[in-house]
Amino acid sequence: MLLEHRGRRPVVPESAYVAPSAVLCGAVVLGERARVLHGAVLSAEDGEVRTGADVVVMENALVRGRAVHPATLGDAVLIGPHAHVNGATVEDEVFVATGASLFPGAVAGAGSELRIHSVLHVNSRLAPGAVVPIGWIAAGDPAELFSPDRHDELWEVQRELDFPGTVYGVPRGTSMREIMARQADFYGAHRDDLQLGE
Repeated sequence: MLLEHRGRRPVVPESAYVAPSAVLCGAVVLGERARVLHGAVLSAEDGEVRTGADVVVMENALVRGRAVHPATLGDAVLIGPHAHVNGATVEDEVFVATGASLFPGAVAGAGSELRIHSVLHVNSRLAPGAVVPIGWIAAGDPAELFSPDRHDELWEVQRELDFPGTVYGVPRGTSMREIMARQADFYGAHRDDLQLGE
């Protein structure tokens, strides 16, 4: 399904394929031979989503672009099933495995690999060719790798990366009531989306 959002329409080259159950919403620009499989969602909220050539976004993955942090996928990138790429840059030839998450301001360097259920945190930069093991977290610039049992050490790095400021534009400690009121207003713009013809 192709949707116009905030006055912007997806751009899909003839060589690309978008599954009937996939959604491209707003300022989404696909590269040549891009493949967006069933249930995947590429949503340009108030910023772009742009892919290079020979990109595959697999089933039920989410790629979201933001004004300050557009989502950019380089050439020959795989975004695995149930992966989450939110306002991140994924350079050429990166493998993002099932359930991996990349957050706003993150950069996955060329040829890197994020294995199953791994995380690249906000404003973190993964070196080219680096591997984030299954279930591990990469945080910092340059990114340091943390196993799930190192939460206290991770928090020392993660706290300074400013997740609430980067993702929600609020200082740490802002109430969920305030954050969600702002989010409800922001995503309310989808009420005006226009479904484009086949």
